[in-house]
Amino acid sequence: MRTVEIDGLPVGDGHPTRVMSVLNMSSNSGYKPSVYLDPEEAADAIEENLLPAGADIIDVGLQSANPKYESKPVEMEKDRLEEVAPLVDELDADVPLSLETRYAEVAEEAIGYGFDLINDVCGFADPDMKGVVEDHDMPVVKMASPPDLARPGALKTIDDIFEALQRDGFTDKTIIDPAFGGWYDGKEFADNWEMFRRLREFRAFGRPMLTATNREDFLGDLADQPETENQLAVSLAAATMEAERGSHIIRTHDTRETYDAVKVADALGDERTTRAETASGPTVAELTDVTLREVARNQALGETVAGETDDGATLTFLLGDLTDDARASLRAVAEVTDVVLVEKDSGGLYVGGSAAALKVVTDSLAEDGHRELAGELRTSLSRRV
Repeated sequence: MRTVEIDGLPVGDGHPTRVMSVLNMSSNSGYKPSVYLDPEEAADAIEENLLPAGADIIDVGLQSANPKYESKPVEMEKDRLEEVAPLVDELDADVPLSLETRYAEVAEEAIGYGFDLINDVCGFADPDMKGVVEDHDMPVVKMASPPDLARPGALKTIDDIFEALQRDGFTDKTIIDPAFGGWYDGKEFADNWEMFRRLREFRAFGRPMLTATNREDFLGDLADQPETENQLAVSLAAATMEAERGSHIIRTHDTRETYDAVKVADALGDERTTRAETASGPTVAELTDVTLREVARNQALGETVAGETDDGATLTFLLGDLTDDARASLRAVAEVTDVVLVEKDSGGLYVGGSAAALKVVTDSLAEDGHRELAGELRTSLSRRV
C-alpha cells in the first residue's frame, strides 16, 4: 500500500482514517449547510467550526457535480476560483486544502494559489490533468468516471469502475475514489449497495481510497429515510463500515459526527498493518474478509508468481440442522481434504478452508446424496466469491 502525503498529512494503511470536510462555494450545492460563498466567511467556518470538529482536509467545490445540474464550463470555474482563492490567505490554520474540479487548467491555477490536493471528479477525463498534477508533484483524487467531462461518475457495474480507474493509469500520489452515488439515471440504489458490499476489492490497487457516501439517497432508502436532512444516522453507519473495509478518507458534510464514528472504527476495527509505512523497516498488512473476487482483482492488477485464485483465501461457514448421515459424510471428506471441521456444542459444524477444498467438500456431499446441503453451501460459496 502506498502512503500519500497531503501537505505533510500521511494517508494510507497504518495511519488514522482521515475526515475530509466539504466546503461548497457554489450556490447550487445540494446541501446548503456546507455552502459558503464568501472567502472570509469560509475561512471563519473552517477555523471556528470544521477544524475543532475534527476535519483533517477541507474539500472546496466550485460547482456541483450532481448530474441534475448542467456542468459548467472551464471559464466559469476559473472565474469562480479567482473569487475563492483569497481563502488560502485568509486561513490562519494549517490544514490541507483540496479543490474539486474536472479541468486541468483550473487544477494548475489552484496549485499556483496554494491548494494542496486536486479532487478530480472526472478521473483524468481531461487529457492534461495527469500531466499537470505530475509536473507539480501534487496529490490527486481520481474518481472513477467515463472519459467524458460532462458525465462524472456515470458508471454502473463494479467492473466498469475498475476499468475506469485503470484507464490512463495513476501518478505516484493518486488516491482512488470508486464514485458512490446517483451519478446518472441508469445507476440504481442496488448498484451502490453491491459496490459497498464489495468495497474491499478496491484494496487490490494498493493505493489510498476516498469514499463519499454522506447523505446519499441509496443509504437513506435502506432505512426509509428519503429526505437528505434525515440521513445522518445512515451516513455514520456507512462511515464506520467504509473505514473497516479499506477507506482511508471519508468525505462528509457532518464533520463532528463523522470524526467520532471513524475514531471508534479505527480503535475497535482490525489493525491493517504492523507499522506506519513512514517508519523504516518491512510492514505486514493483514487483509480481512478476503473474497475470491478480491484475490482475482489482485491477480489482474499484478503478476501472479505462484498459486491459483481458489487457493488465495480461506472461507469459513457454520453449518446447522444437519442429519446424522450428512455429518458422517462431512467427517469422511474432511479426513481426506485440507479443511478444518469442528463440532460445536450448539450442534452446528464449523468448516473452513480454501475455495478449492470447499468445492471438493460440496461435490462429495452431492455425490453422497446430500444435494440440498451441497446446494446451500454452493450458494454461500458463490456469495463469497
